[in-house]
Amino acid sequence: MVTAAHSTTQHSRPSSSASSASPARTPGPATPRRLPALRLLGPNWYGSVMGTAAVAGAGAALPVHVPGLRTVCAAVWALSLVLLAVLLTARALHWIHHRDQARAHLLDPAAAPFYGCLSMALLAVGGGALSVGRDWIGASAALALDTVLFTAGTAVGLVAAVAVPYLMAVHHRIEPRETTPVWLLPVVAPMVSAALGPALVLHLPAGQLRETLLLGCVAMFGLSLLATLALLPLVLGRLLLVGPLPLALTPTLFLVLGPLGQSTTAAGAFADTAPGVVPAPFDTGFAVFALLYGVPVMGFAVLWFAFAAAQVVRAARQGMGFAMTWWSFTFPVGTCVTGASALARHTHLVAYDTLAVALYAVLLTAWAAAAVHTARGLLSGALLATPRPAVAALRPATARTTSDAVR
Repeated sequence: MVTAAHSTTQHSRPSSSASSASPARTPGPATPRRLPALRLLGPNWYGSVMGTAAVAGAGAALPVHVPGLRTVCAAVWALSLVLLAVLLTARALHWIHHRDQARAHLLDPAAAPFYGCLSMALLAVGGGALSVGRDWIGASAALALDTVLFTAGTAVGLVAAVAVPYLMAVHHRIEPRETTPVWLLPVVAPMVSAALGPALVLHLPAGQLRETLLLGCVAMFGLSLLATLALLPLVLGRLLLVGPLPLALTPTLFLVLGPLGQSTTAAGAFADTAPGVVPAPFDTGFAVFALLYGVPVMGFAVLWFAFAAAQVVRAARQGMGFAMTWWSFTFPVGTCVTGASALARHTHLVAYDTLAVALYAVLLTAWAAAAVHTARGLLSGALLATPRPAVAALRPATARTTSDAVR
């Protein structure tokens, strides 16, 4: 359970004259905290923004035309923009009025990785503005919004990719059984920047600026990929040596799909953007890389999807209830939709068209389920009234706390 940091009360030592002149004062009642409903609002809530924006972005990237889908995607993107604004405000108030709890999140290895979600929420909404949001707000406003959100999201993502692993290595005390796919979140954020940054390249003046941004995205691709390759064996090793994750954490297995689908998407975006931006023959080399990298990685993504889905079915049969971890079913699957769409665009194979459409159907189903349960939990007050569904269910601690989170 993510608990608040222990608060300390400093007692000043009274002078001898003051103590003799007046009797000791009994402390008055504690000042009530403002906005108590926000106390348990952790950074994991940005997952709802990511998942909503993924529905819009993935729908716009589909290699097949569905009448009316683009309009629906624009509406869903607008919803993600509203959710982002509301959550940014709520999280700012959380830091103002519940700073002890906010600091406790940073010191908790179960909560700290979710700071990568802030970056990905900013990036996903910004990318959606340029892909579908422009239909409603205009091309100029969409470009300005994407530029701001991409810059902020990339900066936050790079800081999180360094700061969160640093905290986990230096300040957190983690046992091997506490390893979860949640650890991937801060290092995946730069991969989202790598995948969405190329859309801004051609809006820059030709020359140094374009090439710098594109190669900067390639650098973030490498940063995120190598960090993921370092962490993924820990996740798989924990599953094989310790056993299945706690029921409430089982949906987080889908987080592994994030770096797989997003890196395939990024490789395709590099190939689309490189001609005229980087000198020959490197421009055509990106097209070759998009296939040589994307095809095997997407194959592994399909394998992991089946592996994770089987464990989710097992957990459901054992009584897995709703938790905010259900949002893990959305954004990572959305990245696989865009990855399969990129391969369909470069290979012209019907197989990838079919894969993209099938995964998008899964994404829509997962988003609807997570959104309905989240809205119901907010209306009833259950999600913010107790730490179990929102944050505490995300801690894979002892068997006792695991069973408590599942109930």
